[in-house]
Amino acid sequence: MAQFTGDAVFDGARFSRTAWFGGARFSRDAGFGGVEFLGTDRWGPLVSGRRVDLSGAVFGAPVTLEIAASAVSCMRTRFESTATVRVRRAEVDLGYAVLAAPVAVTAHPVPFTLTGGAPADEGLLTGPDRVRVTSIQGVDAAHLVLTDTDLSDCLFSGAFHLDQLRLEGRTTLAPTPTGFHRRGIAPIRWTRRRTLAEEHHWRAHSAGQPSAPAGAVPEPRRWRNGPDHGDPARTPDPDDVAALYRQLRKAFEDGKNEPGAADFYYGECEMRRHDHTGTPKTERRLLWAYWLLSGYGLRASRALGWLAAAMLTTILLLMTFGLPASSPKQEATGTVPAGGGKVTFTIDKQDPTNPVKDRFTTKRFDKALSITLNSVVFRSSGQDLTTTGTYIEMTSRILEPALLALAVLAIRGRIKR
Repeated sequence: MAQFTGDAVFDGARFSRTAWFGGARFSRDAGFGGVEFLGTDRWGPLVSGRRVDLSGAVFGAPVTLEIAASAVSCMRTRFESTATVRVRRAEVDLGYAVLAAPVAVTAHPVPFTLTGGAPADEGLLTGPDRVRVTSIQGVDAAHLVLTDTDLSDCLFSGAFHLDQLRLEGRTTLAPTPTGFHRRGIAPIRWTRRRTLAEEHHWRAHSAGQPSAPAGAVPEPRRWRNGPDHGDPARTPDPDDVAALYRQLRKAFEDGKNEPGAADFYYGECEMRRHDHTGTPKTERRLLWAYWLLSGYGLRASRALGWLAAAMLTTILLLMTFGLPASSPKQEATGTVPAGGGKVTFTIDKQDPTNPVKDRFTTKRFDKALSITLNSVVFRSSGQDLTTTGTYIEMTSRILEPALLALAVLAIRGRIKR
């Protein structure tokens, strides 16, 4: 097993047969930029205390790579055939890699096994035990599979065929900021969901957040700054981010993971609602109402809250203006001819009137509740109402079933598989 105590550079080398590097240890950087591995079918396992640079390297045969490092750069790496890249602990940059065949990048759960059965010594590595993919920009994602990877800071913009990307296992994306925040004088709280790094970068730029120090751990209460924070020309706009959400949502839906796709649908609608260039004003207003009432049909608690508020309002309005003081009595009037003969009666009913006092009684509450519950399931109560009460009931029979339907839709969207 080879051990390199300083930087090791193999840039531009060409291996026409097997070049294994199994068990190699690099205390610092290991550079393989532009190296051609034409006949290698297994590369590693190797351990690097810092960076393994495969930028521009070419793998000409089906290959399995096993790498434990702090960072792995595969920028513009060319995979001419199928490949499995097993990684430990590293940040992986796949920007502009060329995938001519399916390539799987997998977070390996345990240390690699060396020849003889001993585990690889990872004492050089001090970072967290997770694999973070930081970029797939410019990659044809139709050939890419990511398994058990952290995509919290992954840049997707510029990738092709994102709707065919496969995300397997426990895939992690960045959450929204936690806690309560102020927008003007009103406190707000972001809906908990999985988000793309591009949305974080746009929101951080729009909110005017100060730049974070290089290498700082992201604060859970803030949006994450992008690599070009403060430069509007290089910060993705809502129209671009909406397209990314739309394609990734389709990838989840095609994989029959509709609950997993729900957050991407929410993110797509959010970006369309904030897009002042590509989304017409009328559509933005409709999206705003859809968000306010039910969180784009994905937040059942919001729709149920509005339903409860609408029902309470209906009850109060009916008790105040809708229920008459008493049930109108029917009256029969007629005229008896002087010389006798046929008597004609006219049946009429008094107009319902509001009570002068005692509008909020238990009996009136029971009646108002019965009318409201019937309205929720789109049924007429059959109660005598004032003219105002009739219009109140008609409005509730339209609004409340719609809110109930939104709540049911939200629950279905979360549990359907």
